[in-house]
Amino acid sequence: MKLSILMPVYNERTVVERSISQVVTAPLPENMDRELVVVDDCSTDGTLEILKRLAAAFPQIRLYQHEQNRGKGAAVRTAIEKATGDFALIQDADLEYDPAEYPRLLRPLLDGHADAVFGSRYLAGEQTRVLLFWHSVINKGLTLVSNMFCNLNLTDMETCYKVFRTDLLKSIPIRSDRFGFEPEIVMKSAKRKLRIYEVPISYHGRTYEEGKKINWKDGIKALAVIFRFWLIDDLYAAPYGRGVLNNLTGTPQYLSWLSGKLRPHLGDAVLEVGAGIGNVTGRLMGKRLLYMAAEKDPLYLHALRNRFLRTPNVVVQRLDPENPEELGGLERCFDTVLCLNVLEYLESPGPVLEALRATLQPGGRILVLAPQNPTLYGSLDRSLGHKRRYTAPDARRLLESCGFAVERVYNFNKVGTAPWWIYSKLSGSKKISKPLLKIFDKTVWLWSRLDALMPWNGLSIIVVGRNTGRVPDNSQAPVTACSREQTTPASSN
Repeated sequence: MKLSILMPVYNERTVVERSISQVVTAPLPENMDRELVVVDDCSTDGTLEILKRLAAAFPQIRLYQHEQNRGKGAAVRTAIEKATGDFALIQDADLEYDPAEYPRLLRPLLDGHADAVFGSRYLAGEQTRVLLFWHSVINKGLTLVSNMFCNLNLTDMETCYKVFRTDLLKSIPIRSDRFGFEPEIVMKSAKRKLRIYEVPISYHGRTYEEGKKINWKDGIKALAVIFRFWLIDDLYAAPYGRGVLNNLTGTPQYLSWLSGKLRPHLGDAVLEVGAGIGNVTGRLMGKRLLYMAAEKDPLYLHALRNRFLRTPNVVVQRLDPENPEELGGLERCFDTVLCLNVLEYLESPGPVLEALRATLQPGGRILVLAPQNPTLYGSLDRSLGHKRRYTAPDARRLLESCGFAVERVYNFNKVGTAPWWIYSKLSGSKKISKPLLKIFDKTVWLWSRLDALMPWNGLSIIVVGRNTGRVPDNSQAPVTACSREQTTPASSN
């Protein structure tokens, strides 16, 4: 296990050598290694020369340099990209925070309770230097505003000491180049529903005469950052390809419309394949005896487990539908399978549907949501990784060839067809604008009522199929047996 210590540095020649010496010798939990990722943000006072000498002396140091001054946020962003540890801790180079407290900061993460730990200067630390009254007022005021918009109860939003699971931190895009990093990462952590803990830390703050750089102007900018990232949902870094699910989180009326179409066909034991971050799960799991939210993506699984941690009828399971072995032990456990926006990503959807049919009880239903109309296939589909779009006859034949009797075929979201054609075929765009999605969502109440009257096919198709398989009555596993003996242990994977 390894800790990545991320240190942005700018014009700190008077303290950086002592600071780094403390960091590389600070105590760590047993069997934990460290790396110190130092990013010099184009220092002009000789700091870089000191850093180069230290990097040659300490093998734990990995030194990077910005060719121009870009700000603390940009330096932290570079350090995050270079981090290779299991956990990432942000450490300023100015000796205000004590590296001897690393074990305390890491404990909630190592115990499995937290995804992020913030060190608070306003909890009862061992020692805290008494500093400027108005500086503290501004800090506490910014924390209050941040808490109001994030719905958290942090005591110190602006603290430097923040520790994250590195995989989660790398998946969060950092847009702020300067001191806006702190409110941005807090807002995005809250929206991602990370489990955040606070621990008390010591604080040896500097005065402005001693070199403190942040001032009241940065406080004004922090308010703007809080408001900006409260308004927009920019929660997943591009390389992770998860923005589309985050966009859907901001369309609650659309999701409620879709859920209303699916709900009448659900039974008491539901398997949702490709559950994502739980956009549909949260709307359909109510009143079910068992709802298994299955996903193969580690970050999606993390979001699901956090969201449904205390929901006893929801089981979160790692499951790759293209690997039939992972469905072992789930035969005839469910009366409903949800396969929403899954088939279009698969090379061979037939074997996947056959494997899912084995999890259904005789007479159980599968509900498939897939993009419709191959003539709409364009840049949006390619950017999302879609391999195909379906026609209604194609979808019907596919399900029937896999042993399902098709009971119902719905056209869904006809109003979305024209915008999709404009963005995907006409303009060649790779994403739909968030303002348009919000306008669409606010008017779903109208489009949902007009949908049946529109004379063209929907953007998506919903197909309801019934499992026609027959097995002896005494071989059918009851829902309670599946939920207790087979699925529950798997949720800890």
